[in-house]
Amino acid sequence: MRRIVLGSFAAIICAFSVSAQTKGKLVARPVSAKKEVVAKPASAAAGYNIPIKISPYKNQWIYLGCYFGKYKNLADSAWVNEKSEGVFKGTTKLPQGIYFAVSPSRVLLFEFLMDKEQRFSIKADTADLNSVTITGSPENLLFQSYTKFLATKAPTLSSLQKQLAEAKTAADSSRLRVEWVKENKVLQDYREGIIAKHPGSMLASFFHTMKRPEIPAVPVDKAGKADSSYPYRFVKQHWWDGVELSNEGLVRTPFFEPKFEEYFKYYVVPEADSIIPEVNYMLLVSRENREMFQYLLGKFTDKFINPEYMGQEKVFLFLFDKYFSKGDTAWLGVKQRQYIFDRAYSLMANQLGEAAPELQMLDTAGKSVSLYGVNAPYTFITFWDPNCGHCKETVPRVDSIYKAKWKAQGVKLIGVNVDEAANDAWKKFVVEHKMNEWMHIYQPKAVRDEEAKRGQANFRQLYDVYKTPTLYLLDSQKRIIGKMLSIEQFDDVLQAKIKSNPATSK
Repeated sequence: MRRIVLGSFAAIICAFSVSAQTKGKLVARPVSAKKEVVAKPASAAAGYNIPIKISPYKNQWIYLGCYFGKYKNLADSAWVNEKSEGVFKGTTKLPQGIYFAVSPSRVLLFEFLMDKEQRFSIKADTADLNSVTITGSPENLLFQSYTKFLATKAPTLSSLQKQLAEAKTAADSSRLRVEWVKENKVLQDYREGIIAKHPGSMLASFFHTMKRPEIPAVPVDKAGKADSSYPYRFVKQHWWDGVELSNEGLVRTPFFEPKFEEYFKYYVVPEADSIIPEVNYMLLVSRENREMFQYLLGKFTDKFINPEYMGQEKVFLFLFDKYFSKGDTAWLGVKQRQYIFDRAYSLMANQLGEAAPELQMLDTAGKSVSLYGVNAPYTFITFWDPNCGHCKETVPRVDSIYKAKWKAQGVKLIGVNVDEAANDAWKKFVVEHKMNEWMHIYQPKAVRDEEAKRGQANFRQLYDVYKTPTLYLLDSQKRIIGKMLSIEQFDDVLQAKIKSNPATSK
């Protein structure tokens, strides 16, 4: 595969210097995360001050980290003295969420909560990290009680889970599952108790996010037939119950992103028209909190700017039209903004169901030809480069399926050489592979330069040719009916179209 334009939008969901966990260690990029966290100067009273004593570390740096979706970031550092004492402090409050202390060797030690009141102290010893003492923070007293309780239950649950995976008989599986459900209920009941006794706490908010809807008895009709779709509808309807999407603290937890991903994977139909209302709802609800809004907008953009499935780029165009083009994202960097706008303009002209842009180019003999001059029930366009390794594999496969199947069904092939400098190699490849039934075309540099002078979009932008090969399937009206697919998937689309309308085939 030869990429014409490289781009990734992953950085938008990492507002802070991103870290990665490698073999239990937290590895940070050489960027000052502290500078990222501090938005603007503020009074000392508005900041954070967290004295920490962590034995046995002496005369070395320790670190303050936090979650950010699936990432772990470093947020601050503190020098611990001869007495193992240090202070995390700053002039602006840290975003709320689950934070953690990190050792000098960048290993995560223990977690704690960062709520609105960011003036508390921590005392810990690496010899017994289940006995961390936090003073001056009611939220953390609750959290520490929970972590101690969890420490007593987690080994049992993990052991049962492992035994379940290794169970050799149905009887063993059944017995172990009953035990696991029993032990897990104890944990769930503890969490429900926190929610009931401390409904406004951070921990209660986090527990709501960790929950999955429990499906009640499936209703049956008068004939005694169960409603098979009820579990799906119930879970989807109640997935976000109790979850405050305007709560910035959820972004900095390790469990919000899995819940987010699970919902869109299993409970949202993967078609753009079904995804867009879900996306719009979550962004509107989260809008009152900048952290959550930016996180979700970044997640959705990252997910759909180069989507997994054909047609889902329509979701990105919705985001562009509703948010990016309206100037709501001044927090983006220049390169991020440019990339987003370039991708949007590249996708606008080649949406499914829309007429394909005209291609007026020269063939191998120098004769001017037109896409719309091709009369065929179906047209298959391949944008390729004769020096691209992936193209050298794909183009002959297209020719092969054409000769074996598509030709008889009235398909016409168009091959577009995207690199005029490789014209000799292009013509040689065509001859050697006997691709004499294609319409082979290219655009001279002089024409591209003239288009640029007029500010006219070129074929690469109009067809989103940022990598090669790029493939399109058009119907008789030159409307786009397939893109971003494998050759086998293109064939599936073609056969489905022919089956639904046999008159269109030759």
